[in-house]
Amino acid sequence: MPSYTVMVATGSQWFAGTDDYIYITLVGTEGCSERTLLDKPFYNDFERGAVDSYDVTVGENLGEMELVKVEKNKYWVHDDWYCKYITVKTPSGDYVEFPCFRWLVDDKEVVLRDGRARLPKDDKTRLEKQHRRKELESRRKTYRWTEWQPGFPMSIDANTHKELPRDIQFDSEKGVDFILNYSKAIENLCVNQFMHMFQSSWNDFADFERIFVRIKNTISEYVMQHWKEDFMFGYQYLNGCNPVMIQKCTKLPEKFPVTHNMVADCLEREMTLEEEIKAGNIYLADYELMEDISPNSTDPCTLQYLAAPICMLYNNSQSKILPLAIQLGQTPGKDNPIFLPSDGQYDWMLAKIWVRSSDFHIHQTVTHLLRTHLVSEVFGVAMFRQLPAVHPAYKVHQHINSTVNVSVSPQANGTGGGGHVEMIQKAMRSLTFRSLCFPDAIKARGMDSPEDLPYYYYRDDGNRVWDATKSFVWDVVCIYYDSDNTVQKDEEIQAFVKDVCSFGMQDLDCCEFPKSLKTREDLTEYLTVIIFTASAHHAAVNFGQYDWCSWIPNAPPTMRKPPPTQKGVVDVKFIIESLPDRGRSCWHLGAVWALSQFQENELFLGMYPDEHFIEKPVKEAMESFRQRLAEVSSAIKIRNEGKKLPYYYFSPDRIPNSVAV
Repeated sequence: MPSYTVMVATGSQWFAGTDDYIYITLVGTEGCSERTLLDKPFYNDFERGAVDSYDVTVGENLGEMELVKVEKNKYWVHDDWYCKYITVKTPSGDYVEFPCFRWLVDDKEVVLRDGRARLPKDDKTRLEKQHRRKELESRRKTYRWTEWQPGFPMSIDANTHKELPRDIQFDSEKGVDFILNYSKAIENLCVNQFMHMFQSSWNDFADFERIFVRIKNTISEYVMQHWKEDFMFGYQYLNGCNPVMIQKCTKLPEKFPVTHNMVADCLEREMTLEEEIKAGNIYLADYELMEDISPNSTDPCTLQYLAAPICMLYNNSQSKILPLAIQLGQTPGKDNPIFLPSDGQYDWMLAKIWVRSSDFHIHQTVTHLLRTHLVSEVFGVAMFRQLPAVHPAYKVHQHINSTVNVSVSPQANGTGGGGHVEMIQKAMRSLTFRSLCFPDAIKARGMDSPEDLPYYYYRDDGNRVWDATKSFVWDVVCIYYDSDNTVQKDEEIQAFVKDVCSFGMQDLDCCEFPKSLKTREDLTEYLTVIIFTASAHHAAVNFGQYDWCSWIPNAPPTMRKPPPTQKGVVDVKFIIESLPDRGRSCWHLGAVWALSQFQENELFLGMYPDEHFIEKPVKEAMESFRQRLAEVSSAIKIRNEGKKLPYYYFSPDRIPNSVAV
């Protein structure tokens, strides 16, 4: 009688193994096996990281293998099991891979197809088409849209981490890693004694060093030493934690009435301000989004304040970006002076601190949370709802993991208690699909010229990674789509794109997300946006948080006095009393430390240990992708040698495969 050998691989995650009953049924073109019990409780099979082998005897040859049905039945209590893959050796000696990479929970059956990726047109038999349809019907019941807040991108219908579908919950290690990193930060930074000292101000700037970990020759130490200097203020607009705010000024806005006489002493090219603007040397950073955002009022003992500043920046003759003028509100007037480098030392210092605080809020809530986490969740939910596991676009889903909303004490952040919600609602008006296309976003801000801005490493490295990713995606797209017509007739990819726009983005007029894709180039760009947003861009705006935000005066998470309305009244004491108190400083420090740490066993861009694809051409495309990424990493490493401020956030060997925290 024919015998099939079945090899079952269990995941290596915590608690991946099981003691439940495991049954398997093999389905071929000529018949199917009987439901066969593979494991009984306490047989020590299906343990974490194990590959177990079994023989399944059948009455007659099953023909070409089509499906494998796997069933887990409760023994005593439900014991979730993570199955990586199942390999079936046929009587003729052929090996057929059935990727799984999912959790089996409760008593539900999982039906697996072999590892070849297929478009809808490739499924010919009734069984294949039925499996495809049933899988999506089941997924749509599990992955449901909900609106967390009005005007937000839609998110998955789950109120707690445990309510998420098991397959997109963070591995236990990742959740524990963040908690341990945060706890470790509080302990290692020796800030326990200050954690609950709200309303208690520091004595002076040097006092902040009591909670600052001095790590020699690091960016954070360099920031601490040079944060007061104008070059450090300007440099962060290019290569800091939030290098997306600066844009070229083509015309001075009426709301920011800077005159030539105000800034003449700072201009280096013997040109007027108007001539400098026409020459392309003047830039703006406008925090208009912060106007009328509600400040944190969760602590009645501490009033907190926000500002919506505008900052003029100058590209000087050495191609350094320097601040020229700062207005702390959007409406010019007597009570909203324009602060200048020629003003008193503390007036200018406090104006820059206010800009840095506003930049911190935009970074945390818009650049980081909205434009990486929430957007990636939209793509992820739509993917699970519209693309079956055999679809090639689904098989890149290693770039879309679940996200963790890190909750730091709402008292510690100036936009806590509701202001962050208002910010996202306002920011949605400028969240367009084109703004997620990295080269387009750079060009839209007038920042695309290497000749004008030779030290904009965020742009240069980001473009390299974008190009490498897009090249890889194009290679894969061309393997499965032989023409534009094939894209247009793929009803699943079209449904996915429509779901993102019509439901995920709530069909907002301003979002301009496509509702259909017409060419292979369109599909390539769309998938590149998904991968780049969840991996590279998230890394670029997340992992520098400790470097740039650990020195509290450089990135205050809240301000305890209102913005100054006149010049000449500020001293050091006023600035210290404006900055976060001891307790808020420590909460902030612990959070930026934890957020900046890689997870244990992190997978970086180009790593695909879960073999969702089995086809040789795709594996060759992956290898080519890894080689291109290695070249980018090498080029960045060489460029950074000897630099006091190296830029490495876009280095592929430091880009996790997906959004983490």
